Formats: sequence, structure tokens, C-alpha cells
Amino acid sequence: MSIEYRINAAVSTDQFINLLVHSTLGERRPIDDRECMEGMLNNSNLTVSAWHGDTLVGMARSMTDFHYACYLSDLAVHLDYQRRGIGKQLQIITQGQLGPKCNLILLAAPAANSYYGHIGYSNNPRCWVIARNQPIGSE
Repeated sequence: MSIEYRINAAVSTDQFINLLVHSTLGERRPIDDRECMEGMLNNSNLTVSAWHGDTLVGMARSMTDFHYACYLSDLAVHLDYQRRGIGKQLQIITQGQLGPKCNLILLAAPAANSYYGHIGYSNNPRCWVIARNQPIGSE
């Protein structure tokens, strides 16, 4: 099986949603909110996609300044294509697009939490998240 990797290739909203639905990431993304999904794609400034023919089978979607920080917001691989090194290759290609001092940062999905340490990430317990509907300063 031949997988082709593409940097910043056009991915339709439908292709992106379909990939998320067929990966474990679909459970934690607003796949029923098309406007949000379109915004997620359109405002990413670094994407690496994996293709089997015309089928999108994996994607690393990031926001980055390319010099200091790269937030890898989505790392999704279609369930039928997992455990073939696609996710790791998506991260390697993403990292290859970054400057020599740029850190790759991500929030692990619960099921994948133990995976990242095995491929070289260090755990950082200082990550904080505030939901959009939670005003800053309220308890």
C-alpha cells in the first residue's frame, strides 16, 4: 500500500469530517458544526495530509509561528489505516517544516496519552484550558 504525504494540500470540509468520523478524534470534535469545521481547516497554517489514492487517510493540522511554537491541534488517522506508522510520519513531516528551535506541542487524546512518550515527547503537566463558554475570572 502506497501512502502519499502532502504539505498544505487542499482538503475539503467533507473529507476532513469523514476522516475525523473514522478516527477516534471524531468523538471530541464539533463534526456537526460545519462552519466551525471549515474555520478549523481554513485557519490552520500548516497541514500535512496522508492519502491512499484519492482518499484522505490521515492528517496533522497545526497552527504555528514556525520559529518557537507549533500547536498540533489535530492528529487523525483513519481506523483502517492505524498502526502502520502514518501518524508518526505525519508528525515527522510536520516537525520538518519547523525551524530548529520550534517546539511541537499537543494535547493527547485520552486513548493516545501513553503513545507520545514512546516516540520522544515529554509530558508537561502545566497545560491549562478554559472553555469558550467559561468567562475568564469566574469560578
